[in-house]
Amino acid sequence: MADHQRIYPDVEAPVAAAEAPLVPNGASKSDKGDPTDYHHQEQYPPFPRRTIPVTHSKPPPIRRKRSCLCRCLCWTVSLILLQIILVAITAGIIFLVFRPKLPKFTVDKLQITQFTLNNDQSLSATFDVSITARNPNKKIGIYYEGGSRLSVWYTGTKLCEGGLPKFYQGHRNTTQLVVPLTGQNPDASGLLNTLNQKQQQTGNVPLTLRVRQPVRIKLGGLKLPKVKFLVRCRLLVDSLSANNDIRIQSSSCKFRFRL
Repeated sequence: MADHQRIYPDVEAPVAAAEAPLVPNGASKSDKGDPTDYHHQEQYPPFPRRTIPVTHSKPPPIRRKRSCLCRCLCWTVSLILLQIILVAITAGIIFLVFRPKLPKFTVDKLQITQFTLNNDQSLSATFDVSITARNPNKKIGIYYEGGSRLSVWYTGTKLCEGGLPKFYQGHRNTTQLVVPLTGQNPDASGLLNTLNQKQQQTGNVPLTLRVRQPVRIKLGGLKLPKVKFLVRCRLLVDSLSANNDIRIQSSSCKFRFRL
């Protein structure tokens, strides 16, 4: 059998494709660059990298001042609240132990020894006021200090004034006092006419008795600092005339403290 000779076609390899560069034109090169471009690497060496240390900035001084101010404010408020709580606890203990009650004042009698219009149209007035002061407390004493003021008023005009004497009022004590009051008002002719008209129309004259009395409270053996009693009594009397029996138709007194 005759050997058949195989004939292979002569195919030329694509020389142009084999000779093409590995990196096409216009494409970016690798990080190592072109190994053939040695002179370019020596001329432009890579930039050295610096490691910048991380530093924490300090807070501005304004924040520090604000924090100190807030801390001082908090301490101040806390101390004030603590003092208020301590005062409230102390007051509660005193109230439970001593059971304090307000004193009571009543006007028993009003006697006028002088109430005349002088030649210069001034009014001279002299009153004797009988007052009863009661201390209803079982364990509290009252020192009535000097410097008191007791005055009688008619519609904003002071007629006369005087003062209570100094004395000590013990537990559950009742003290009766007669206080002389004197006064003089210039140009009082209009005042007398108003009083006479009021008396003729209503049959009474409204008066106001005011008392400002410095006192010191004694709790057991403890004597507290000085405070003031303020008493206001509204009176209705039948008339205002000298050397005559003045009848008190009604009387009501209000009492309060003042530091």
